[in-house]
Amino acid sequence: MAKQKRVVKMPALAIEDTSFAPLIRRIIEQLVHDPDREGLARTPERVEKALRFLTSGYHTDVRKVVNGALFPVKYDEMVIVKDIEFFSLCEHHLLPFFGKVHVAYLPKGHVIGLSKIPRIVDIFARRLQIQERMTQEIAQTIQTMIDPFGVGVICEARHLCLMMRGVEKQHSGAVTSAMLGAFRDRKTTRDEFLALVARPSGT
Repeated sequence: MAKQKRVVKMPALAIEDTSFAPLIRRIIEQLVHDPDREGLARTPERVEKALRFLTSGYHTDVRKVVNGALFPVKYDEMVIVKDIEFFSLCEHHLLPFFGKVHVAYLPKGHVIGLSKIPRIVDIFARRLQIQERMTQEIAQTIQTMIDPFGVGVICEARHLCLMMRGVEKQHSGAVTSAMLGAFRDRKTTRDEFLALVARPSGT
């Protein structure tokens, strides 16, 4: 009779309750000769703290961020928030990518507090991301939260995984967009958004 293998299930680790600084130290040990020298001695703890902050979007509830900041208003022109700076981590190499997001929507009886849009961007930027998905997530969240006639999001970013490694093209950038509702269906609406994004701020 064949001997049955015994399967032992390990309990899942609660990441928030478990420090991964020792794992960072093991990585450093593989890279340098002296992980205990002055400049590196506390690096594992610093890296853990930084990574927890840079991935804090996983633990942020969009509904709590918006917190009822939806206001009834009779306004049917485009609302646009330009040049929202963001920093994120590429999920393929854990290297930063960064840039600006431009968000526009056509209200349908309600507008959202202007400060909430950059916070929504931060929620999705502070995750392990790819630019294309982040752009779609921002657009879909705004569409779901306020149900406007349409949402447009454009993301312009530079990726250190492209600039520092691989092809090493330091001046390359990537542009992604997500167009929902009227922004997808109406060329005039889309063109207006693109023109407003291209216009220098303050003009």
